[in-house]
Amino acid sequence: MPNNSRRFSSMILLMVACLFEPSTKVAAQSSTAAEPQSAKPGTFRVAGTVVNSVDGHPLARAEVFLIDTKNPKIRQWMITSDDGHFEFNQVAKGKYSLEGGKRGFIRQAYNQHEEYSTAIVTGADVPTEDLILRLTPTAIISVKILDESGEPVRKASVMLYREDRSSGVRRIQGVGSSSTDDLGSCEFTRLIAGTYFLGVTATPWYAMHPASTPANGLDKSASNEIHSFDVVYPPTYFGDTSEPDSAAPIVIKGGDQAQAEIRLSPVQSLHLVFSAAEDKQHGVSMPLLQRLGFDGTELPQMAETQNVSPGLYEITGIAPGRYKVTLPGSTPAEIDLATNGQDLSQLGGEALSTVKATVRIFGETKLPQPFYVQLRPVDGSRGVGQTVDERGEVTFANVNPGQYNIFGGTNNKGYAVVKVSSQGSETPGHSLNVPPGSSLTASISLVEGLVNVEGFAKRTGKSAPGAMVVLVPEHPESNRELFRRDESDLDGSFNLQGIAPGSYSVVAIEDGWNLDWALPAVIGPYLKGAKTVTITAQHGQSMKLTEPVEVQAHH
Repeated sequence: MPNNSRRFSSMILLMVACLFEPSTKVAAQSSTAAEPQSAKPGTFRVAGTVVNSVDGHPLARAEVFLIDTKNPKIRQWMITSDDGHFEFNQVAKGKYSLEGGKRGFIRQAYNQHEEYSTAIVTGADVPTEDLILRLTPTAIISVKILDESGEPVRKASVMLYREDRSSGVRRIQGVGSSSTDDLGSCEFTRLIAGTYFLGVTATPWYAMHPASTPANGLDKSASNEIHSFDVVYPPTYFGDTSEPDSAAPIVIKGGDQAQAEIRLSPVQSLHLVFSAAEDKQHGVSMPLLQRLGFDGTELPQMAETQNVSPGLYEITGIAPGRYKVTLPGSTPAEIDLATNGQDLSQLGGEALSTVKATVRIFGETKLPQPFYVQLRPVDGSRGVGQTVDERGEVTFANVNPGQYNIFGGTNNKGYAVVKVSSQGSETPGHSLNVPPGSSLTASISLVEGLVNVEGFAKRTGKSAPGAMVVLVPEHPESNRELFRRDESDLDGSFNLQGIAPGSYSVVAIEDGWNLDWALPAVIGPYLKGAKTVTITAQHGQSMKLTEPVEVQAHH
């Protein structure tokens, strides 16, 4: 759970690299160039140079902010001199986020990794006067989409994906989309460095999808001619492949201007059928088809549905491939769609379930309002949340069967689930098993407040700033949501927040940001050098580790 008060967020990948106006609530020191001054007694000096992270050149007229992590309204601001120098004098003792920005560069915090950064610590006997704040120039990917004849494809939908490990496992997630112009071109700008992928969906301008049953008195030759136009473009990825696993990566460094061309090739459209009785009040509930893509599903190109006979519908405009098919009242079923006439009515998965729960907090007679409960699948996929009513009751309808972790809280306070009772069986912890087609009742018991763990990361006895600190739960394979991370500050300090009761290990890793740290096989070798900690509800809001955590080298 990130400490938003002291970490600069970089989760939004397509950032606007613009100059920021100084806040009206900045502290007294605010200047347009670095002018050496003497710090008053009891205050400290924070100084250094802003440089281009690619070539190391100093950046003149870059904006630099020094922001108090406990009270972000307290901040100082200045513009660097011609040699990229900045300095803040008369800085009070404390922790500060050092951030910089310049047109054409990503706004970044000191030693930033993902949404984490190293806070500057004054009054802790660590150097703060020769800092290097690195800013990365923005990058561009220019895209060209061509059809089978080499002609530009207009109004193609182009999706941009980026490799991401912020959840502890490698995922490829969508970060932007665009549409091609009359020249078949589009651009993705202001990109941060990383590994990207491109995907495109489009419809041939000449395509038509007649029903399989001859109609309108067309003769055989006319039907054959129309059939030749019954084509679609399958979703296509850079590398000219329709399979996401075969997509070619685009590795972008700061300042890069990459170009990518994707050529689309038509394939014959599938004709699928679906049987359904019409409900005069609600109409017909049609199946949902989702093309399997990166880290989940993607909606395919627009399909066409025609009523070919009473109770029988034909779906066209679908490219062959692997899909998730969801029928009303059942879980999605993964299947290869490759043959005309496949009946989607027979492809339903397991029956959905309902979970009704009562929620209580130990020591409280009423729940604070609004209070939320969330069911999160243990496999890390997206959870479902609901608001608990004033009676302490909550209902989850249409729940996929499986194993869930339960979490609860208000908008500004966290609570730990310590006990779950269901169908006469009581289990400690925060997990719940939902069988297929069940109507489950449960009781959820929570305690107020989640614990913070504070400590220091050290390397051979010295402060180790910039290390990735990971809190690993006792059973990491089934408790991915209990992991916590932080980045050690200039004095090596860290603060792991929002920890539920349980047994954990604390690991510090040098340059571990590209690790799949939530996978037991990856994090396991580091646990030998970890510090163990047991969290109970009686610890209160914060506990301090009595011994430092030794930083381990990246294996």
